[in-house]
This record gives sequence, C-alpha cells and structure tokens, in this order.
Amino acid sequence: MDYEQEYSQALALVERELSSCFLAEGPNRELLDAMRYSLLAGGKRVRPVLVLKFCEAACGEMEPALDYACAVEMLHTYSLIHDDLPCMDNDELRRGKPTCHMKYGEWLALLAGDALQAAAFERLALSSRTTPQANAKACEVLAVAAGRHNMCAGQYLDIVEEGKALDADRLTQIHLRKTSALLGAACLLGLTASPVEPTEKQWAAALDYAKELGLAFQIRDDMLDVESTAEELGKPIGSDADNGKMTFASLYGLEKCAELVSEHTRRAQESIAGVFEHTDFLCALARFMAVRKH
Repeated sequence: MDYEQEYSQALALVERELSSCFLAEGPNRELLDAMRYSLLAGGKRVRPVLVLKFCEAACGEMEPALDYACAVEMLHTYSLIHDDLPCMDNDELRRGKPTCHMKYGEWLALLAGDALQAAAFERLALSSRTTPQANAKACEVLAVAAGRHNMCAGQYLDIVEEGKALDADRLTQIHLRKTSALLGAACLLGLTASPVEPTEKQWAAALDYAKELGLAFQIRDDMLDVESTAEELGKPIGSDADNGKMTFASLYGLEKCAELVSEHTRRAQESIAGVFEHTDFLCALARFMAVRKH
C-alpha cells in the first residue's frame, strides 16, 4: 500500500472505534452528546494514527494499540475543548464547526472536556487488547504528557507570555510541552501496546521523532495562521496576532519558517532510520505534515 492507503486504513480503524463511544442513554445524555460532538468533529487524527503505526513498527500489527489510539484522541479532544473556551483562546470555530462551548454553552463544554480526559484514562486502564502491566505503563505515559510539566505547563506559559517578546528558545520550550509532548506520548503508547518488547533505541527514537515532528507541526501551524484562510483551515486565522502571541511566524518570517519546517522534518526522518525495520510510512507522514494546508 502507498502512504494514503495506509493512512486511510489506520484512520478507518480509529473512526470505527470512536463512533461507538458514549452512546448510552441516561439523564446525562446531553453531556455525552457534547463529548461525541467534539470527538467526532473530524480532523486528521494524527495522534491515534501515530499510536497504531508505532505499534505496527514494533510488532507488525496495529490492533493491539487500538484502545490506546482512542484514548490519546479523547485526551487531545479534551484539550481542544478547553483551549477554545472564553477563558483561554476564546475561539468560536474548530474544524469548520462551532466550538463545543458555542454549541452547548460554556459550563457543559467544560464538563465535556473533563469527562473526555477521564474517559481517556479509563480506556487505557481497561484495555483487554494489552496486558495490565502495559495498561499501567500507558496511563503513566499519557499522564506525564498531559500534566503539570508538559501540556498544562505549555498552555500556562502560552497564556502568561502573551504580549511579550520571546526568543527562539523560550518559544521552543512552550511548544515542546504544548505540542510535542502529546505526539511523543502517542508514539510511546504505540510501543507500549506492542506485544514485542521494543529496544532502548526504539524508545529513544520514538521520542526524538515526536520532538522534531512536533516542532515542524507547530511552525507549520503558525505559518498557516498567517497565510491560510478560515475556510481552508476550519478555524479563525490571525487569532495569534489578535491575542498578542509571539509565534514562530512572527519571530522568523514565513521564508525562514519554511526552512525550519524542512529541517525538523529531516531530523524526524533521520531519528528513526535504521532503528525500526519499516519506516516508510512514518517518514511519509512527516513529509505530509510539513506541507499540509490545514
């Protein structure tokens, strides 16, 4: 299969599982509807695809990692719901649709995000596709990525540094926490789910790949916030500038950013070369992310 076929195959597995989530009836039905609304709103599903494909790189199959893939997307969706809230970025559009708080109200969106975060860890802890030991490790991996030193720290720094002139090191540290950390967790979750024990080099390579992919992803995101359209991007453009946020685009300009995206993409590809037997898909994914339009 070529890259697009492989991506579609992995994506179909994830979409099938996610579509079956939170369907129970009960007095909290509207809460479940709000959770499903954001979870099934679309998107590239890069993180769950990475979970599946790193598991496949380690053991030759994706299925053991399917619960972990769903969990990382639930946690990612929670973070998007909360990022969009009026107390954070105050965005009204996400993936071409009204954000969760615009459709359901702020208090219900807050609860939907909270519930999705809890559901992510429930999905990891109770997975029958993997061992109890792997599930415990998976909970640790995701908690570290999502917590006080990584995603939450990145969001904190992103807000408190608004309106300040940041140097490249400070900006990079924010996005290693806010963006790369969860990508890294996705890669490690894939290896954790593998019934074949990964080598130390494979664990390290997965983190290096995610770090470089995350920086390339964020720099490209900052470029799109300048040069794309709301229709193409599925969310408002220019919001970073409106909020007084320093970005890679405002720091370097678009031409330099394009060079940096290429450099980080090259490093991501090099980090896994020779460490895993099959890396064609993961290398192609990095290349695709570098030129994405949304």
